[in-house]
Amino acid sequence: MIKALQLILALVLLVTIHEFGHYIFARIFGVRVNRFYLFFNPWFSLLKYKPSEGKLEIIAWTSKPEGDENGPELSHSLLSFNVSKHAAEKNGKPTWAATLYGIGWVPLGGYCDIAGMVDETKGADKLESEPQPWEFRTKQAWKRFMIMVAGVVFNFILAIIIYIGIAWHWGEAGIPYDNAVYGMDYSEPLREAGFVDGDKLLAINGKPADAFQNGTMLDIIGDGNTITVLRGADTAYVTIPKGTTEKCVAENKAPFVYRCPQVVKDVPGGQPAAKAGMLAGDTICKIGADTVTSFDRMVDALTKHKGHAVDITVRRDGKELTMPVDVTDSGDKGTIGVQLLTASDHLEVEYLKYGFFEAIPRGINNGVSTLTSYVSSLKLLFTKTGAQQVGGFGTLGSLFAPQWDWYTFWSMTAFLSVILAFMNIIPIPGLDGGHVLFLLWEMITGRKTSDKVLEVANTVGFVFLLLLLVYANGADVFRAFFK
Repeated sequence: MIKALQLILALVLLVTIHEFGHYIFARIFGVRVNRFYLFFNPWFSLLKYKPSEGKLEIIAWTSKPEGDENGPELSHSLLSFNVSKHAAEKNGKPTWAATLYGIGWVPLGGYCDIAGMVDETKGADKLESEPQPWEFRTKQAWKRFMIMVAGVVFNFILAIIIYIGIAWHWGEAGIPYDNAVYGMDYSEPLREAGFVDGDKLLAINGKPADAFQNGTMLDIIGDGNTITVLRGADTAYVTIPKGTTEKCVAENKAPFVYRCPQVVKDVPGGQPAAKAGMLAGDTICKIGADTVTSFDRMVDALTKHKGHAVDITVRRDGKELTMPVDVTDSGDKGTIGVQLLTASDHLEVEYLKYGFFEAIPRGINNGVSTLTSYVSSLKLLFTKTGAQQVGGFGTLGSLFAPQWDWYTFWSMTAFLSVILAFMNIIPIPGLDGGHVLFLLWEMITGRKTSDKVLEVANTVGFVFLLLLLVYANGADVFRAFFK
């Protein structure tokens, strides 16, 4: 529930900012905005406010006069309040009061209904018979272009503002690669590429490895990169073969983790570890025949024995003890019910603090690097492995912490804002990028695309996006119940 609430709150912010970008630029260029809605409102709205009519409605819906399907819509509501009226026009131009503002009940997005614009919800037959000066279609191409890209730009600006705020308020904490005294454990694809467990990162493509500046793990182990490592007392070089990044994504786990002792922090009563006699302070050394050098290695070893008992060796007061422990089958992993100290408890953590003006370039850098990493990883979407990783709202919700944590919330919100910005600018009809594509064609050739062509293109694009939405959320359901 907490994850769901965080996702909804993030969507409220992201959708509002995105649609406000379209709204404010439409207003700047004198285009009337018919409706500005947070969430979708099939059949009824939670709230409606029309400033030009001076009416605020709660739980509102419309209907046609009985026996007259072509008649004017009749407005109904459970509660209605009369408020101050404001002029819908000033000097012949629409004002903010010409817009109907509302909140729908389906929390999956929102929309900004711009007058005179053909989109996935409004065909050419719904436009005024004669183009009006306050319509989108009568404005110059560059103005329409600015209105369409404004939502994407506002989302990216929001991400940068959040990253600036994070850097200023929390700073950054991390374990420098120099402090990895036990080295790293690597995933199977990286071991195939030439890494050896225990290798310590020294440099990426000849530049010193920096846990704060090198971007994501996928950036570091990108195909073709040459990684310099310390292997024992010697220096070794690993060039990442083509396809390694895709294999790492398929594993759905960290490509590498810090090695450190797996010390038990707490043993909740009633769990298999407690029943076997494991105590807080024990260091887990071996699970069956597998030596445990990191949390990932421990999970891998337990997963081999899920649903069965396995001998686990621990170090206690300088002595090694072996005890049989039942391993719980927890879906795709095996667990024994212990809490462990983390790598941050064993290795020296570095904290970076930023003043306000120092946080600005850091936030911009984080926004740009997040966008770059996301765009570069999208190529994996067009592989079989990448397609299997596609997820919907369940996957997005899983990114948030199970307990309310403002740092995680703002970090994930900034990340989702970058995703929303980029995904919307992809040139698919039905998205902002589809409109931008047609506008660029008009600006280059001087030929405006007909409203009918726009209507057909947006309909096709909308159907494609709807199918993609069904596939993504269906994949979440399948993974939840069948894997």
